[in-house]
Amino acid sequence: MRNHFARGRQAARIARAAMRPMRKTKTSLFLLTSAGLILSLAACSKQNSEARAATEKEQAQSTRSPEARPSRNPLKNAYFGDLHLHTGYSMDAFAFGTRTTPEDSYKYAMGETVEYMGKPQKRIAPLDFLAVTDHAEYLGVVRDTIDPNGPFAKSEWYAMMTNPDSAVSASAFRKLIGSTIVNKPLPEFNDPKLLRSSWEKYAAISDKYYKPGKFTTFVGFEWTSAPQFQNLHRCVIFADKGPAMPYTAFDSLDPEDLWRYLEAQRKQGLDVIAVPHNGNASNGLMFSTRDMSGKPITRDYTERRMANEPLAEIIQAKGQTDTSPALSPTDEFANFEMWLYLIGSDKKANSATGSYLRQAYGVGQEQQAKLGVNPFKYGVEAGTDFHSGITSTEPSNFPGSHGNQDSDPRIVITATTSVGGEPPTALSSGGLTGVWAEENTRESIFSAFRRKETFGTSGTRIKVRMFAGWNYPKDMTKQADWVTAAYDDGVPMGGDLAAPSGTAAPTFVVHAVKDPDSGNLDRVQIIKISTKNGKSQEKIYDVVWSGDRKPDPKTGKVPAVGNTVDVKSATYQNTIGSTELIGEWTDPAFDPNAHATYYARVLEIPTPRWSTYWAAKLNVPPNPNVAATVQQRAWTSPVWYAPAKP
Repeated sequence: MRNHFARGRQAARIARAAMRPMRKTKTSLFLLTSAGLILSLAACSKQNSEARAATEKEQAQSTRSPEARPSRNPLKNAYFGDLHLHTGYSMDAFAFGTRTTPEDSYKYAMGETVEYMGKPQKRIAPLDFLAVTDHAEYLGVVRDTIDPNGPFAKSEWYAMMTNPDSAVSASAFRKLIGSTIVNKPLPEFNDPKLLRSSWEKYAAISDKYYKPGKFTTFVGFEWTSAPQFQNLHRCVIFADKGPAMPYTAFDSLDPEDLWRYLEAQRKQGLDVIAVPHNGNASNGLMFSTRDMSGKPITRDYTERRMANEPLAEIIQAKGQTDTSPALSPTDEFANFEMWLYLIGSDKKANSATGSYLRQAYGVGQEQQAKLGVNPFKYGVEAGTDFHSGITSTEPSNFPGSHGNQDSDPRIVITATTSVGGEPPTALSSGGLTGVWAEENTRESIFSAFRRKETFGTSGTRIKVRMFAGWNYPKDMTKQADWVTAAYDDGVPMGGDLAAPSGTAAPTFVVHAVKDPDSGNLDRVQIIKISTKNGKSQEKIYDVVWSGDRKPDPKTGKVPAVGNTVDVKSATYQNTIGSTELIGEWTDPAFDPNAHATYYARVLEIPTPRWSTYWAAKLNVPPNPNVAATVQQRAWTSPVWYAPAKP
């Protein structure tokens, strides 16, 4: 295995888009040289201010006029956005009292102040791209219910939708969402003329706010299939222009029918993908090896699934879909933002199999050995699924995410249930998608989706990338052009390692830079899922970490980084951890005859959870049923290896 090393450097240099490395020494946390001048690791306040200054510089560059549009970067820049957000155009969000529009969503993402639940809201750090993905079912039509001169003025709907009581809102939600669960549309909201008019206005808003080189928008919607509350939802993202009409769960609950719709759109020249989410609430249906009719999946099914769904959402408000403590008992970081319920129900989900990505990676390799194609070869992205219209993923700046269902902090902090069944504090502060793309445009970012050069975070803006190759030289990251070499001699995350001619093991390079407004970095790990003779197993390796900690000689695990959080005041200190981690790792247990999936996970030091910030503002103890502190994180898309065919 290669030596591990960490380094801290002034973030104004490290935040460069291509993340080019500087010279380093072989210590776990060390100093770098630049132009002959030795830089010392700054205090946490200086680190954060410098990192923020670098980020602001990048943001200023990205907001230039079209005449000063930044040139393409062949080594790619990291861009952050959300591919899963609901506004008042979604039936359930509107029932919750959310009145934001897609225009508000784009403005908020770009750093402007918007109003949400009667209060001004503004992101600390703007985003680079956004897809508003309102529910396709009844999209936009429910908004007409509050028009005093409209067709619903004297109806029960007008009375419910204008009532500020959250219990009444909950009743409206159950009626609306219930129609999708039983697949029986309410005729008053399913009028084709009203739906078409609303969709045309909705799609046009996305085009209005697209600013190539500055801010990217995508036309999208959510297909809301949830038979018996078992989640099969997909967010549908178009590369450029949107379709004539979206596809709804009323058209079909079967993902294969959604794929036919996507294939038909591509035949019309509209490239498009679907992104499944919340396998954790699917009762094992999301990553099942059987189709909706109960038959074993086929090669045709597998090929179509991967052609239509290159990415899967690894985290959002309703928890993470990486893994669970039950499935990964040796993973000490698995118990993070767990979601236990079905969609819109107080029933617990059965997630023993078919519900989490990590397990699906192994099952996919088992299926590949049988079918010749892997049905679960997913890249990684993340989103919020907030029903607020604003991508408010910053825990210290979190205003709630589901309208009047979680807008009163005193009720939220102590509540044990909600309209969806779960306690409101069970919701996380969402996730963000990261992409490595040449420029901030639809074409470049969507191409990154297609090739899976993506990563997902738990809401922070950790930058991470991973490469793999057979012939990377030792200490290659000491080279000024190591990113170029990594591309030339290997593959980035999302890629496939071709079978080697010999038995040499692959080497991986990982590089992570902290979010200037969040905690320092604890460690970077590589998670390996290998499959041989029909059986899969996982192994987690600490690759590079902060400080001078030493791995346990028996387990190989690196000790905990420590914890500086003061829970009562919801504060922490960046006196531990690193601003940047970079390292090389060679698989010590590589078997050329076994299939393998490798992906990286980056962990921050512990910081307060959003619910702890709320409790501190109220001067009350945090809800004991959720963690007071969390280690925010990022996951890369995998690199895959398949043995040579005999």
